[in-house]
Amino acid sequence: MSIQISRTHSLIKEALDYRAARQDMIASNIANADTPFYRPRDISFEDTLVQKKAELLSQNSGKLELAQTNGSHMPLHNEKSSAKATTFFRDGHMARNDGNSVDLDVETTEMSKNSIMFNALISANKKDARIFKSVIEASAKVS
Repeated sequence: MSIQISRTHSLIKEALDYRAARQDMIASNIANADTPFYRPRDISFEDTLVQKKAELLSQNSGKLELAQTNGSHMPLHNEKSSAKATTFFRDGHMARNDGNSVDLDVETTEMSKNSIMFNALISANKKDARIFKSVIEASAKVS
């Protein structure tokens, strides 16, 4: 059982998981820089996080929800729950003679950007936890 500190805590956790997966994927691209016919891969999860944020913070997208009038009816398909991060090939770079299209400059830049975002999420998570810790400590002093 996990304790939910705030509504955004699970969103930060999911974003950290995606950032870690992206770091592994970029590291794999760099490791395969000399593998013939290797195409670099990447992961797209921003749209998934936007949907998750809207779901957590109860932001209505303006879409009319269909009511289920009887409990024995088939459940409605929830498009939001089926949203997943997608992996794709990062093309557009010139392939070398061996067919490999990994560009080390692009990969190291993407790795740096991903690390900065990961560290920012860690900082946000720590700040969020400190707020609740200070509230708990203040309420303990009052008692």
